[in-house]
Amino acid sequence: MLAELVHSIADFANQALLAYGLSSSRRAPDAMHPYGYSKERFVWSLISAVGIFCLGSGATIVHGFQNLWSSHLPENIHYAALVIGGSFLIEGASLLVAIKAVKKGAASEGMTMWDYVWRGHDPTSVAVMAEDGAAVTGLAIAAASLVAVQTTGNAIYDPVGSIIVGNLLGMVAIFLIQRNRHALIGRAIDDYDMERVLQFLKSDPVVDALYDCKSEVIGPGFFRFKAEIDFNGVVLVQNYLERTGRGEWAKQFREAAMSKDDTALLKVMANYGEDVVEALGSEVDRLESEIQKIVPGIRHVDIEAHNPEGVFK
Repeated sequence: MLAELVHSIADFANQALLAYGLSSSRRAPDAMHPYGYSKERFVWSLISAVGIFCLGSGATIVHGFQNLWSSHLPENIHYAALVIGGSFLIEGASLLVAIKAVKKGAASEGMTMWDYVWRGHDPTSVAVMAEDGAAVTGLAIAAASLVAVQTTGNAIYDPVGSIIVGNLLGMVAIFLIQRNRHALIGRAIDDYDMERVLQFLKSDPVVDALYDCKSEVIGPGFFRFKAEIDFNGVVLVQNYLERTGRGEWAKQFREAAMSKDDTALLKVMANYGEDVVEALGSEVDRLESEIQKIVPGIRHVDIEAHNPEGVFK
C-alpha cells in the first residue's frame, strides 16, 4: 500500500509536469527560438520519466527490500482492499481516456497503435498511457499481494509486491526516457515519408542530383527537411522561356548584338541573368510547396543550390 501511495504521488507530480510541458510547447516562435518551443514538451516528459524512475521505482524497491525481513501482517486489510478497488476504478477510467488519445494520435499519423507507441512523434500521450497502465497493473499486484498475505498468513508477500511494483515502474521509466531522448537529440522522420519526398525530387525534371538530404522532428508531427540540389540549368531556362516567351528574349538579344558597343548587350544579359535567378527561386518555391503537400507535417523546407565542383570560380 505504501508503494502504491508513492506511485500515486509520483503519478500526480509527473502528469502535472506533462501538463506544464504541453502548455509551454504551444508558445509562438520568437527571435531566440525561430522554430518554436515544440520540443519543450519532450524536456518535461523526460524529467517526468526520470521522476518515475527515482521516486516511483527507486523508493518503492528500497522500501520493499528494507521490509523483507521485518514485515508483519497488515492491519485493517479490508480498508486497504476498498482503497485499491476505488483507485482501480479511477485509474482504469483514466487509462481508457489515455488509450483513446493514443489511438487518435496513431490515426493522425497513419500508424498502428503499436507502432505509434514506439515511433510516434508525440511521447506525451504515450507517457500518460504508460503511467496509467503501470498504475492499474500496480494496483492489481498490490491486490494480489494482500490476497496472498491474507490467504497464507505470510507477510513477506507484501514487500515482494512492493519490489515487483517498483521494477514495473522502472521499466516504464526507462522506456519513456528512451522515447524522449530520441526526440530531443533530433530524430529523423519516418523512412516511408522520407522516401516519398526523395522520390518526388529525383523524378522532377529540374533536379539533376540530390546531396546532403536531412530531416528532423522539431515537434509532435512537425518536421524540418533540408536538401542540396544540383539543378538542371537547361530545363530551368527552358521552363522560364516557356513562361515568358522565347521570341521576346531572342529579339532583345538580336537587337543588342547589332549595336556598335557592348552596353546594350551587357544590359540585356544582366536583365536575363536576374530573371533566371528569379526563375530558380520560383522553382525552389514550387519544390518546397510540393514537398509540404506530400508530407503536411513538414513545416520548414530548406533547399540550397549545390555547386557540383564544390568551389565557386
